[in-house]
Amino acid sequence: MVNDLIFPDILLYLLDMVGIIACAIAGTLLAQHKGFDIAGCILVSMVNAIGGGTLRDMALDRHPLFWMTDLNYVIVITVTSLILQIFFHLYHKIDNALKLFDAIGLAAFSVIGFKVALTQGMSPLIAIMMGVWTAIIGGMLRDIICNEIPLVLQREIYITASIAGSVTYLCLQYVGVSAGINEFIMLFVIFAVRMLALRFDWHLPSIRLVA
Repeated sequence: MVNDLIFPDILLYLLDMVGIIACAIAGTLLAQHKGFDIAGCILVSMVNAIGGGTLRDMALDRHPLFWMTDLNYVIVITVTSLILQIFFHLYHKIDNALKLFDAIGLAAFSVIGFKVALTQGMSPLIAIMMGVWTAIIGGMLRDIICNEIPLVLQREIYITASIAGSVTYLCLQYVGVSAGINEFIMLFVIFAVRMLALRFDWHLPSIRLVA
């Protein structure tokens, strides 16, 4: 019984750290590419990694904020950013690397935001929204700081991937799949949809009315 209670918490925490590291890498890569200094790169990585989760917790009235009570978040982001800045020259294909780590962060944070909302007693619709918020807000702020058009506003299969993972989770939960397995499946679905969209250049259509 103890293991059944503890394992999901440990799993969610590990997923959170995976997302934090991935987003710290993505943020540092873009900031370094833009010529930011050491502090600037760390700031961008912080915003990218914890921006979405911060907005989620504020919306759900969860206080104090998660990164204020657990300094591991700030430490991991800072160390990840510094290490990557030192070895930045190894990343020759900046665009491909950025999109890979962005996809990892998208998947991990979508699961975290979705699960946090469910544990707060939110409806499935709000849980899906919180998953999306957690996944995209940090990246949007990162791109704005770096003077880039946010990926999620460029007809990218991004929000759609997060929603697809959340809907998959709810469907599998309905048929009785355990939460631990379901989280891995949700993670995989989001990452797979995002990477397939990049590989085959899938885009959402835009609606344009002819005058």
